Amino acid sequence: QVQLVESGGGLVQAGDSLTLSCVGSGRTFSDYNMAWFRQGPGKGREFVAAISWRGGSTWLADSAKGRFTISRDNAKNTLYLQMNSLKPEDTAVYYCAATEGGSYYDEDSRYDYWGQGTQVTVSS
Repeated sequence: QVQLVESGGGLVQAGDSLTLSCVGSGRTFSDYNMAWFRQGPGKGREFVAAISWRGGSTWLADSAKGRFTISRDNAKNTLYLQMNSLKPEDTAVYYCAATEGGSYYDEDSRYDYWGQGTQVTVSS
């Protein structure tokens, strides 16, 4: 199995940028397709972006298209989420997740391993 630890969250103003990181340890990081989810105040967990194990294929939620970029560096066992033009509605706890499935998914139930989350707060 893999252990995941997110970092990079914080308090920013609307329009700012932020990059989240997720470092994996344990089993080989490149074994997993991975994703970012988020959970805002009083909301359910929401898919943000996903990436294939090699990084050659990505999928962004409509809310992330044009503003967020997901990437990974398997040599560093690290997953990234670059977030630009942040909005107050992006305020949430952001989680990285890894799946042992053969693809990547927008359903959180398809992911086997989760980090503890990192808080992103965007003020207006």
